[in-house]
Formats: sequence, structure tokens, C-alpha cells
Amino acid sequence: MKTSYLTSAVKQFEYYKMLGEKAMAQLPDDALFWQYNGESNSIAVIVKHLAGNMLSRFTDFLTADGEKGWRNRDAEFVNNFTNREELLNYWNKGWECLFTTLANLQEEQLEDLVYIRNEGHTIVEALNRQLAHYPYHIGQIIYIAKMVRDDKWESLSIPRNKSNDYNNRKFAGEKTKRHFTDNV
Repeated sequence: MKTSYLTSAVKQFEYYKMLGEKAMAQLPDDALFWQYNGESNSIAVIVKHLAGNMLSRFTDFLTADGEKGWRNRDAEFVNNFTNREELLNYWNKGWECLFTTLANLQEEQLEDLVYIRNEGHTIVEALNRQLAHYPYHIGQIIYIAKMVRDDKWESLSIPRNKSNDYNNRKFAGEKTKRHFTDNV
């Protein structure tokens, strides 16, 4: 069975959403708002930026520029959340906008043009742009969470010094064709 680009993209986005959520779940509420220094971002600020980007890019995706006039990107880098619930509600609002848009796309539209800041992108290019941008920030969330959790961190991938065990399990089975996020 051939996997479509859209199916693969959705799985990738779902995977990175899950990683961000698992990282945040390991933290006490106050750690979501911690900053290393004044020039660094807290997890709350990164979440605000990610969700703001998703809402801007994927609202009216096919018909309006991805950089909406109502978006205030600079304000995304100032925390105004007061608790985990507000933060996660906004996180989910952004992801819902993205996933709703993806669910309504068809493979035959992938070469259609959409615009981001008045620059044309095929839909594939626009999605690839976000598939690079969002994991970049999810990695920041994970890095901050690892710093905060220190030796209590529970790995989200192959734990340190466990690569051989992981590879032995993978190579013990038959070769398969599947998306790497399946059964994660």
C-alpha cells in the first residue's frame, strides 16, 4: 500500500505534538514558565508562538496569506498564560487548526500555490516549511524540560546507552514498510 504525502505529513505532525506533550507532562506547572535568562524563551512562550503560527498559517489556508493581519508575532514572545490549562488549551487550538486543514486537503491539491508573507509556496513546500519549523521548537521544549528534570527525565526516544538494545529489537524482526511513528 502506497502511503500518501498527506498521510505521512499528518503522522509527522502528530508525532511532534506527542513529543511536546510528553515533555510538558513531566514538568510541574511552574517549570512551564521558567526561563534560563531574559533572552531565552520559556516553554509557555514557545507554545504561544507555535500555536500562534499554526493559527495564522492554517486558518483559511487555501485562500488567505499564511501571515494573517491579525497575528501579532512579537506578542507571542511575551507570556500571558497563568496556568497549565490555559497553555494547553491554546496549544490544542493551534494543533486543531492544523489538523482540520490537513484533513480537508486532497493529494491533487499538493502542487497548488499558497502564500506566506506574499511568497508563493506549493502546498507541499508550505507543509515542509512547517514540518521543519515545529520540530525545531518542539526540540527546544524537550531541551528545557530535560534541563528542568535533570536525572529524573524520562527519555522520549532511545534512552542513553540503550542504542544496542533498541537496534537488536529492531533487527530481530522481519523488514517491514511502515511509518517510523507507528507503534511509538
